Amino acid sequence: MNAPQKLIRYEQREFSKWKPINGGIIVETPVSLTVNGRVWMSFMCTPVYLEALAVGFLYNEGVIEKMNEVADVRVCEHGDNVDVWLTHTAQEPPSWTRTSGCAGGVTAVDLLAKPNLSLAEKRLDLTPESISRLVEMLFEAQSLYRETGGVHTSALSDGEKIVISAEDIGRHNTLDKIAGLLLLSGDQPAARIIITTGRISSEMLQKAARLNAPVVISRTSPSSLSVEMAEKYGITLIGYARRHRFNVYSHGARLGL
Repeated sequence: MNAPQKLIRYEQREFSKWKPINGGIIVETPVSLTVNGRVWMSFMCTPVYLEALAVGFLYNEGVIEKMNEVADVRVCEHGDNVDVWLTHTAQEPPSWTRTSGCAGGVTAVDLLAKPNLSLAEKRLDLTPESISRLVEMLFEAQSLYRETGGVHTSALSDGEKIVISAEDIGRHNTLDKIAGLLLLSGDQPAARIIITTGRISSEMLQKAARLNAPVVISRTSPSSLSVEMAEKYGITLIGYARRHRFNVYSHGARLGL
């Protein structure tokens, strides 16, 4: 099984001096997804929680709805393929859309289509202080980042604590892993808030909507399309979140605006 980090030797320049460093860097590797014996696509990912990544991806793409639709999921001996066997047939999408951002994500979901839900009436009152607390929780969940850097972290909170967190070189992979971990664990928190280090582009917003998260908080910026989608989906979208500052781009009523 592959490790999430690799130890290398490199040279560091600091204060006009060179020094050799033995340190870890984040692993990026291709891992193929095989569904019912047929290879569908490949993830560029950090090789941890691969079963969750595969199952969560299929959920976020609408291929499955519940874990009882998965007969078996296993990572191959060399760690470069995840086999998923479903209890039903599944048609591979005729084409994949390359998503924006790092590590080459793909989707077959129509990102402009509204999901079969609206989160606008989902009550979840927040305070500015609670946003700061959730950002602090995200910092605490970044265990792999503290060791290597170069990795995104996303977390699912119930408003009081972190329920599940996931790290990956691809920001979209972190939300697929969270979806998969929820399915594999059977945990279904009623209140759902996504906190992430990654930019909120359209596919990130779509995955958050699929996770029934009425609040999405990012350390960085949203895209114009994600703001439009958040307005339609009823999601409170918060960007550039720091301990004492953040921007609200949609549905600010949950914060009393």
